[in-house]
Amino acid sequence: MKTLRGFRDILPPESDVFHFIEEKSREIFNIFSYREIRSPTLEETALFIKSTGETTDIVEKEMYSFTDNGGRNVTLRPEGTPQIVRAFINHNMSTNYVPPFKFFYIGSMFRAERPQAGRFREFEQIGVEYIGNATPFSDAEVIILLYRLLSSLNIKDVLIEMNSLGCDKCRQEYKNALTRYLEAKIDSLCPACQRRYQRNPLRILDCKIDREKIRDAPEIDLCSTCNLHFEKLSNLLKKSHINFQVNKFLVRGLDYYTGTVFEAKSSELGAQDEVAAGGRYDNLIKSMGGPNMPAVGWALGTDRVAILLKDKVKINSEKRFFVACAGENARDKCFEVLLNLRKNGVVADFSNFEASLRSQMRTANKSKSSFAIIIGEKEIAQGMCILKNLKKGEEKQIPLVNIVEEALSVMEKKSHDEDTSLRRSE
Repeated sequence: MKTLRGFRDILPPESDVFHFIEEKSREIFNIFSYREIRSPTLEETALFIKSTGETTDIVEKEMYSFTDNGGRNVTLRPEGTPQIVRAFINHNMSTNYVPPFKFFYIGSMFRAERPQAGRFREFEQIGVEYIGNATPFSDAEVIILLYRLLSSLNIKDVLIEMNSLGCDKCRQEYKNALTRYLEAKIDSLCPACQRRYQRNPLRILDCKIDREKIRDAPEIDLCSTCNLHFEKLSNLLKKSHINFQVNKFLVRGLDYYTGTVFEAKSSELGAQDEVAAGGRYDNLIKSMGGPNMPAVGWALGTDRVAILLKDKVKINSEKRFFVACAGENARDKCFEVLLNLRKNGVVADFSNFEASLRSQMRTANKSKSSFAIIIGEKEIAQGMCILKNLKKGEEKQIPLVNIVEEALSVMEKKSHDEDTSLRRSE
């Protein structure tokens, strides 16, 4: 049996990279006071049709939808924002929780896309949503949060591309102008864009096939309120030293966006350079039956980020110490020492105490442990053990009663050295 096309098992050491990204994200989210919402994997199909939009690629051709045994139309979640909004409304969080309403999520999403580098049919997203703040300061916060997270992951050459779709009035006027411009070009556009022309002409700007054909398309003319919002956001990002540029043709592929939209890109990824994207969705909560509350957020593709970190971030082996047994009568003592090390927070492992010492040491080296603790009958009689540095081959004798203290001291020193090394590399 094999995994389905577009699905995969994430094995060590790649799974270590995913864990690293998730832990770093939680650390940064905590600093910015975002709290986690864990949503179900399965939702009513109507949730995503109503929120994401009937004309989006996600709804038209990418969702995993089916009828369950109860006759309900359900869908494996293709994105996270609609779920956060549903939870916000269902649990009356605008009344039952204290603002600011700032949330994050981490989980698998499902889209029936063509698999390619960094894109799978089951993929992980990490996202944030800031609900209830219409000012450009909330736009700036989520973008700065994203930029800081990517920087903390040591991702280089991050660029934020952004645009404003304006308010409903700005957007409608722009749709009219764009429709008039596209009328003469409609026959030369791809079949998908010919359909979009009738249903949602803005999405033609997002088409990679027809991009060169519409280079001279008109730009959106923002009203004074929307223009002031976007200018203030730009100034806030400049003051925060965020590397950004305005892309007048950036619209994003989801219907619920209003006002600010943005993408985070890294040149390290090559042609598929987008690592995260988001924007403002001030009308979505009300349209789904909730209070009239503005919101802004983004989602990050963990798989894309994992590609960047695969070769440049070294995940420390958790098996820093390896307990090896030299002699049948030392097995119980070795196991006792192993458990005592773990009880005191020392990362320690072993293999088979009944195997030869040579075999155990081979396993220790393969596990990339930093140190081996060797205990035999002779060492027990002397109340000692051997601490061997597996990287340098150096050995020294340590009193058994001091082994936990010594191991903790070694771990602390090693952590400090790695910290210093990381700062130098940055």
